[in-house]
Amino acid sequence: MVISTRTKFVKQLEDIQGYLDRLTEKAASDIRAAGLAATGDKGAAEGVMAGRKTEDRLRNAIEENCLDVMLLQQPLIGEDLRFVSGAFRIVSDLTHIDSMTRDIVFLVEEIPAKAAKKLEAEFNEMSECAARMVEQAGAAFSGQDVEAAQRVVEEDNRINTLYDEVEGKLVALIRDGKSSARYLPELLMVAKYFERIGDLAKRVAAWALFRVTGEHVVAEKASQAIPEEKTQA
Repeated sequence: MVISTRTKFVKQLEDIQGYLDRLTEKAASDIRAAGLAATGDKGAAEGVMAGRKTEDRLRNAIEENCLDVMLLQQPLIGEDLRFVSGAFRIVSDLTHIDSMTRDIVFLVEEIPAKAAKKLEAEFNEMSECAARMVEQAGAAFSGQDVEAAQRVVEEDNRINTLYDEVEGKLVALIRDGKSSARYLPELLMVAKYFERIGDLAKRVAAWALFRVTGEHVVAEKASQAIPEEKTQA
């Protein structure tokens, strides 16, 4: 009976990791698709919007398994506790990221392709950088890789730099009287979403560190979507 219970427990942990890997992969794929949508790819935009049910299914599967483990597998301690509690929190960050990719698609529907093309290079690089950060953060959690998690935090500097470049480019468009400047709020918000996705990837990386060390410390710049927090277990 004890062996059977332990076998079920191990299977539940494996299922949680499997679902988490799939949700991470989906989030990264949708970020890249949002980058393409931001420069006029209608097919990529449709793909992002069509993925909502898959996200809901994976999120529910992870949350249900985490709750089941926390309620039925007592006492849950040490690395197992850190894994389950970390996974439960990461799923929130990943679904927030997926929601942001849909917000980007909604925004770009209001932006003419000609205007978006002026920031094509920046949007492509921001989306690729953000997607790579999410993939690396997910892999760091799965592999309990402290160095990989720390690299995600460092890579966020590149997204922040790109956001500043977009802001500067839009200011130049206004100064030069370009028609694209009329869409400044929408274009700037697209860039801001990619920058926020990078911040959320850092949160996932922080949970990877938590899984190894038992301490979770996030010091983000002030943002309603990404508050500062500190937990320890």
